[in-house]
Amino acid sequence: MLRKLCSITLILAALSFAGATCLARDAAQTVYQMADGVVRPSRFEGAKRAYLPIIVNSNHASNLLGLPNGDLLCFWFPGTWEGRSGVSIAMSRLDHGSNRWTLPVILSHHPGWSDQNPVPFRAPNGRLWLFHTSQKANEGQTTAMMYYLTSDDQGHSWTTPKVLFPQPGSFDRQHLVVFHNEWLLPTYQSASYGIIANAQNDRSIVKVSKDDGKTWSDCEVPGSGGFVQMDIVKLSEDSLLAFFRSRYADWVYKSHSTDGCHWSVPVATQLPNNNASIQVTRLKDGHLAIAFNNAQATTTRSGPRRAPRTILSVALSMDGGKTWPWVRDVQAGNEPPPFRLGEDPEYAYPSIVQTSDGMIQLAFTFRRETIKYMTFDEQWIKQGSTAGIFKGDPKP
Repeated sequence: MLRKLCSITLILAALSFAGATCLARDAAQTVYQMADGVVRPSRFEGAKRAYLPIIVNSNHASNLLGLPNGDLLCFWFPGTWEGRSGVSIAMSRLDHGSNRWTLPVILSHHPGWSDQNPVPFRAPNGRLWLFHTSQKANEGQTTAMMYYLTSDDQGHSWTTPKVLFPQPGSFDRQHLVVFHNEWLLPTYQSASYGIIANAQNDRSIVKVSKDDGKTWSDCEVPGSGGFVQMDIVKLSEDSLLAFFRSRYADWVYKSHSTDGCHWSVPVATQLPNNNASIQVTRLKDGHLAIAFNNAQATTTRSGPRRAPRTILSVALSMDGGKTWPWVRDVQAGNEPPPFRLGEDPEYAYPSIVQTSDGMIQLAFTFRRETIKYMTFDEQWIKQGSTAGIFKGDPKP
């Protein structure tokens, strides 16, 4: 299996070599030089960073998974561009004690389709699962279905992808949560070609499995039209909190549940949203950390909109997401190296987790050219500031 995966990687790398070379000549050469996977001190004191190796010229939508042995896995989708044929699911590993991410391997590839939004999960029995969507190339999200793969050797080899949810329009983005021995997989049903047209009809659905992923039932979130990429956080043994991306590009929204199936109607938080993905994690001390684009297109909900994905921030809450006193930018504005002319930089789609050593791990899309990785502790967030819209709630 591993030999086959590496072969696919080399083929895709060869196919993209000409495109990558052109991009390197077009003012993005520095990015390609930096993308060697080596973890180095960041220009922000107290943090480290790495740019993951590039095998194809467009890379997006990473998700992290920490393993009990200290290894860290990163999944994302590389390809010519989102929604086009040949876009695949890739994985890179940062071995415990290593300072270098491995060369990515391709885990799922469907010619004529575009694979997207990988979501990793470590089941209570130790088996790794990987969920992802796949849509017909150039035909939009309404054609998407969901696949899954599993691994019993900590991600060194994977099964052949199998269809999980064949319903057209099935989409995922955020991590699965185990609650009262049930698996909760947040999904959304896409009613639009892209992220604007008819996107107010997209709605969030929690897929619930009571038999370790063998069968699933649907729990739709009421009033979730236009609120997608639901991210569920377990606050306690009897309380769940979920945060949503808003198609209206106004605010991050939130909802509560006590059983994982019945959810309150989403309401706006004080955190801005630009119609891009966010992600939240509960830290070991009970605090919440959220990664988000600190920007919005409007403060009044109307039709679907979007805003630039330029300032990426992290914020910290000590009261279960009611207030966020500390906000710090991890990437802001048009910082060097220069991006491709005529494009927004796009620092977006963050994944944030805390590993067993207490460090916060962050990965995000860096200009669609690579995935950028950063690591820092909770105190680091408190020591910075932001150039974004939300400056933080009053500090306790």
